[in-house]
Amino acid sequence: MIDLTVHQDTLKKTIAHARERNIIIPTFKQMQNPELAPQKIKDKLKNTGLWDIDPANLFRVTWHNEAVEEGGGFGGVNYIEFPSELTGVKARIVALAGKWFPTGCHKVGSSVACLVPRLVTGQFDPTYHKAVWPSTGNYCRGGAYNSALLACTSISILPEGMSRERFDWLRTLDGEIIATPGSESDVKAIFDKVWELKQSPQNMVFNQFEEMGNCLWHYHITGAAMVEVFEKIAGPDGNFAGVCLTSGSGGSLSAGDYVKDHYPKAKIVAAEALQCPTLLDNGFGEHRIEGIGDKHIPWVHNVKNTDIVVGIDDNNPVNLLRTFNEPAGKEYLEKELGLKPEFIEKLSWLGISGIANVLTAIKFAKYYELTEKDVVTTVMTDSAVMYGSRLEELTEEKGAYTPMRAMADHERYMLGAATDNLQELTYADRKRIHNLKYYTWVEQQGRTVEELNAQWYDDNYWSGMHAQVEEVDALIEAFNAEVGLL
Repeated sequence: MIDLTVHQDTLKKTIAHARERNIIIPTFKQMQNPELAPQKIKDKLKNTGLWDIDPANLFRVTWHNEAVEEGGGFGGVNYIEFPSELTGVKARIVALAGKWFPTGCHKVGSSVACLVPRLVTGQFDPTYHKAVWPSTGNYCRGGAYNSALLACTSISILPEGMSRERFDWLRTLDGEIIATPGSESDVKAIFDKVWELKQSPQNMVFNQFEEMGNCLWHYHITGAAMVEVFEKIAGPDGNFAGVCLTSGSGGSLSAGDYVKDHYPKAKIVAAEALQCPTLLDNGFGEHRIEGIGDKHIPWVHNVKNTDIVVGIDDNNPVNLLRTFNEPAGKEYLEKELGLKPEFIEKLSWLGISGIANVLTAIKFAKYYELTEKDVVTTVMTDSAVMYGSRLEELTEEKGAYTPMRAMADHERYMLGAATDNLQELTYADRKRIHNLKYYTWVEQQGRTVEELNAQWYDDNYWSGMHAQVEEVDALIEAFNAEVGLL
């Protein structure tokens, strides 16, 4: 459960801080349906850039932003439906677009949901505490951005092997950056740095891998957006077949919990890099699907509700990044597949992990022989904006990209996606994966065996946490009322 104990003395200071800096905090209801946002906020956003450091952009932590860089309002969920000519399967694969969040990634949402409960209870003092954001890339970007909106100091932790664009953008914010050894596969190095920073009482850690605010946001915001899109496109005979997501922090898999609560026959599919098959094979290694961590099972992953695990070879999404973004790749997609230019341009909305998510959906669709009636949802965590340097590196390594190479990559890595490295989980398989949490969270991070067992045996553990959204929203509303800017 999320600790919602109120610290009145600190809360008074935090309210004064918010009043001085024109900070109004959105409720979860407003992030789920931003049409509920105050009119003064909507008016302000008409002249505010999507990435501007302006507290009003807290209300853009939603899947419903207008798909423009400047001054947009709210509308339907931003998504792409991928045609069968591209995917090679009959199932309708739909991906929600993270590009149209501030920072260009949905992780800005999970970071808000981790920080806000402590802010509106007075547990976090923005005039004293530093917000520490341990991450494999995008979460610390969201955390640093939200810290800037809320006028508090941030410390971003991410692996030194992440793309140059992430570091370049973080340097534009007034916060500290710590690069840990290795790549996204080396989460242990991040956790070790967290233990070091915890020695100072001034540092408050918001660890996405264990913060239940991460789950709360994806359950109520991402899950609801998926259901909204399904109900918009499915028609009377539509079947919500499943939710396919790579397991980074594990938070986005909570969207699958929401979908299952509304469509119980839907499957939850958790994917990982084949080069580091922790879910599939208790394994280890290094990989290039930036933004997903591994070699451990996140504390926030409701493993008992997961139906299938899939391994994605990191070579596949990395090469398809070129197909979707190089001029020669776009030429192939238009001339050979007949895809419309306006759709092809939207393929830049996929980053490497987003492409991995779509490949997961294709493998899932092939395994279950899904048809045109079946809808599969996923997310595009970030976009190609974060991977320009990777495209340059691939050109250096492999030479100029050609339409012939694009055809080969599409046929091999997407149309050729098979049902290998896929496991349909039995009860015992789920329990095996769940038990892996012990080694990270009990032995290393100070969690208890009792809570580990509660996650598995207590039916109210996850549903009780999801229900806390009402209490969190009440605290946010009370906070905003005291700030007095509405």
